[in-house]
Amino acid sequence: MNTSSSSSTDTELDVDILVIGAGPAGLYAAYYAGFRGLRVAVVDALAEPGGQVSAMYPEKAILDIAGFPAVKGRDLIAGLLKQAAPFDPIYLMGEQAQSLAHDVSGNAVVGTSKGRTITAGAVIITGGIGTFTPRPLTKGLDFLDRGLSYFVPDLSAHQGRDVVIVGGGDSAFDWAMHLEPIANSVTLVHRRDKFRAHKSSVTKVYDSSVQVLVNADVADVRGNGWITEVDIAHKLDKSTTTLPAQSVIAALGFTADLGPMTDWGIDIDSRHIVVNTRMQTNVARVYAAGDITDYPGKVRLISVGFGEAATAVNNAAAALDPDAEIFPGHSTEQEG
Repeated sequence: MNTSSSSSTDTELDVDILVIGAGPAGLYAAYYAGFRGLRVAVVDALAEPGGQVSAMYPEKAILDIAGFPAVKGRDLIAGLLKQAAPFDPIYLMGEQAQSLAHDVSGNAVVGTSKGRTITAGAVIITGGIGTFTPRPLTKGLDFLDRGLSYFVPDLSAHQGRDVVIVGGGDSAFDWAMHLEPIANSVTLVHRRDKFRAHKSSVTKVYDSSVQVLVNADVADVRGNGWITEVDIAHKLDKSTTTLPAQSVIAALGFTADLGPMTDWGIDIDSRHIVVNTRMQTNVARVYAAGDITDYPGKVRLISVGFGEAATAVNNAAAALDPDAEIFPGHSTEQEG
């Protein structure tokens, strides 16, 4: 992987395509732009490629990738990096895109948090939800990294433990399913009796040994240096249950911050970038793909983001070179 980190002395870069965001859609955009013969740089505020997948659920099985009944998050990212590698994209990790301007030729000029200036024929924003911060479990803040966590980068860290998972979304149910075979016990606690997770995931958890407590909240977290037990308050009968716990996983969602991009003049609706069918934003030479985008009928799946990334690259390529075709042909036609 051709990487350029914060220690790089290259204060000025000139590329065809700058991809902002190194999650799945961004990595696929890097591959596809390379496939089209374009020079690519990828910038991301996180230290490692993979975006939310690497940061939040590298061990979780992802089920919506065509051709793969299930693929671990870390394996998906490794495969995307390998796919892009022959085209030598430049990765600028631990670096945030901060400013956007245009030069006299219409190229995008992006300034970064490391004082770097990147001139690109076009920019493709694939920043997921932007910078994300987990919503805190207020009753357990004193035990952060001492039993309380917001991510599960390593399932084995919870092996043999009594695990309490707080939340009602896909991540909560996915972690419950993955931890149930290796933990001593798993309890899922949700403040309501309705879930945001896929029905199939909910059914699997209810059919397992996982204890599901609804209309309930974590009332207290106790321990001696490390979590040993939690109190669960039941809303309907006002009772309290004490559970043994050495791991508490708070899957309460995240707050998103698009950061400096909100000052770029881009049309943003509810923290999502509005695009047209070409994945164009309202700002010249700026495109977007993946979860960060919004348009009528938008479906936020990784698999959808891949298609959007290819659409953005192809339309950007045609904008940079009027003689270039939007659709270059199938990849199988390029071999040999």
